[in-house]
Amino acid sequence: MNKKVGYAIALAAALAAPFFVYPVFLMKVLCFALFACAFNLLIGFTGLLSFGHAAFFGGAGYVAGHALKVWGLPLELGLVAGVAISALIGLVMGSLAIRRQGIYFTMITLALAQMLYFVCLQAPFTGGEDGLQGVPRSRLLGMIDLGNDLTLYYVVLAIFVAGFALIVRTIHSPFGQVLKAVKENEPRAISLGYDVDKYKLLAFVLSAALAGLAGATKTVVLGFETLTDVHWSMSGLVVLMTLVGGLGTLAGPIVGAIVIIALENKLGDLGDWLATITSIEWFRSIGESVTIVTGFIFIVCVLAFRRGIVGELVEFSKTRRKPVATPTHATIVRTVEG
Repeated sequence: MNKKVGYAIALAAALAAPFFVYPVFLMKVLCFALFACAFNLLIGFTGLLSFGHAAFFGGAGYVAGHALKVWGLPLELGLVAGVAISALIGLVMGSLAIRRQGIYFTMITLALAQMLYFVCLQAPFTGGEDGLQGVPRSRLLGMIDLGNDLTLYYVVLAIFVAGFALIVRTIHSPFGQVLKAVKENEPRAISLGYDVDKYKLLAFVLSAALAGLAGATKTVVLGFETLTDVHWSMSGLVVLMTLVGGLGTLAGPIVGAIVIIALENKLGDLGDWLATITSIEWFRSIGESVTIVTGFIFIVCVLAFRRGIVGELVEFSKTRRKPVATPTHATIVRTVEG
């Protein structure tokens, strides 16, 4: 299927979705899908595994929430403030982390992100362990009241589409082609004259800014921000989403986010339904075992779907389209003579 047709169908489904599914759940999925896409831009197309993306996601959420609640800024300025701080954190963190490669790069991002976690734990404006509560949804452009879930949903959808379009444009630009070259063979990219560290840093900052946009939007949707979003476990969660959906694919992180968030929010309902139809009361406790179920799914994907859900589907479609080679006359003659 043509990619443009696929995107059009997905957009049409997203436009109709809030009439069938709870809008707040859908908005949460969109925020995490954008977060996963931002992370995938770094690991899937640049080859840099960051374990510190929670710093951008949660940091932007705190700043945007504070700007909306305390400073009284309109929605668009609150989101800009969140994106700006996440880009700044990404610039500082990236400048330090790109000096190393491999596991050392990953550990530096994790350490710096945990430093920010403890800052958020102690800072007075974050609310500490209680979190930042009562963040208003404000108004869009000073005119559109976002108190209605359906109205806010379409604003969040527009933000997601804009962020995803930016990622697609980046990947297919000359800049994105250099990022792919760095991922596949960094020494060769250096030998061709590219300033690899500069490209890595730009990709890191862009990924951080988009992750911050997702985090700031999530704070507006839910009306609060907590330490969970800046904890290292959030960085692990976005890694899981990307791997389950398909590393290095455009749609993979979206699918992964849908799977993981749906499990977290709907597993209890699924357990109740299974208990009702099977009369096995144990199923009612399955909602308390989300981490076990997600871990099991991760193991299955690693063992059976190493390319992720979307990656395996893409590979399967390529195999189906691959033409079967028919032997030529010369091949038949050589086979007979041999």
